[in-house]
Amino acid sequence: MIIVFVGPPGSGKGTQCELLAKHLGVTHLSTGELFRIQMESGSELGRVAASFIDHGNLVPDHVTIDIVSESLGEAQFNVGCLLDGFPRSVPQAQALDALLAENGCKVDLVLALDVDRDILVDRMLERKRKDDTLETIQQRFESYEQLTRPLLDYYQNREILELVDGNGSIDDVFEGIQKAVTAT
Repeated sequence: MIIVFVGPPGSGKGTQCELLAKHLGVTHLSTGELFRIQMESGSELGRVAASFIDHGNLVPDHVTIDIVSESLGEAQFNVGCLLDGFPRSVPQAQALDALLAENGCKVDLVLALDVDRDILVDRMLERKRKDDTLETIQQRFESYEQLTRPLLDYYQNREILELVDGNGSIDDVFEGIQKAVTAT
């Protein structure tokens, strides 16, 4: 089963993906982690990604698609995987659909975490990442609204979108996620 997590910055996608990956025994593919690895390695893709991330902007679609494409392997498709932070735009979703179709797969479920903005800001500031400043957080919210929110309609039209209340505790949110996955 291939599951995509969608949600605004700070919604807990990474945490919930890790929990669900362990629960289902599948791979968790975090775009944010892939970006950090590329940036730490000093690769060309990493330098390009850093130039956007450090200013609170989303990495352009073509760079993101290249980074994710390098990381997706046949074994992950066979047992499933969880995608965290990808796709973040409709063009990325279309590229993912094409990539998966080449491997005889498709996105089975999209879990959209819905969290109040005040809670999101608090969570992001608590993580103490160097790129989590109030200015970059605001830019990420704006990018999310413009680029990522349209994914909800894209996946709703395909009837694979499930909204999950992300305002509660980690355990409460995970319980909601488990119910959505079980219902699929």
